[in-house]
Amino acid sequence: MASLGALPLAANNTGWRAFPQSTQLVAAARRQIGVTIDYDPAYVRLDYPGGDVPRESGVCIDVVIRAYRDAFGYDFQKSIHEDMRANFNKYPTSWGLSRTDRNIDHRRVPNLETWLVRNAVELPADDWQPGDLLTCRVDRSLPHIAIISDRKMSWGEPYVIHNIGLGAREERLIGRFENERRFRFFPPVA
Repeated sequence: MASLGALPLAANNTGWRAFPQSTQLVAAARRQIGVTIDYDPAYVRLDYPGGDVPRESGVCIDVVIRAYRDAFGYDFQKSIHEDMRANFNKYPTSWGLSRTDRNIDHRRVPNLETWLVRNAVELPADDWQPGDLLTCRVDRSLPHIAIISDRKMSWGEPYVIHNIGLGAREERLIGRFENERRFRFFPPVA
């Protein structure tokens, strides 16, 4: 049997779809470890739809965006852009924008949180399950996001897969920062 790391990236591969969506998402996130080796929050002009910064770089949310794209062919860039265009007043105004920007809107954790509240399930911040999304605030103000891993520490706390400054890593995070929120979103299977 092939290891999860050896599974193909394409979401339309029949064998790949045989795995639960949580397994697909965690495996896609884990494949970024050792590939995404840098943290770079720079504004970048992106193709649309399907735009991405170079895989060796990015920020925490880029790990999530790529994992959904690799596992399911799901494009947060397009989904968030379209929802923001139709519902701009429901999204944070922290950046002082008067209109959407498809290059960056999906790369801002508060925008994804808003989208998740509108389109996913928010669950209590406990009983974390593989594939759940954790959002929090580092140092009380810096938004951060991670994917809950299927691996656990000896006492049962799951690891997360994220990029908090040193590239994509799988490590301990739950309970370390404030305002933890838990979301679950798996796109409909075609």
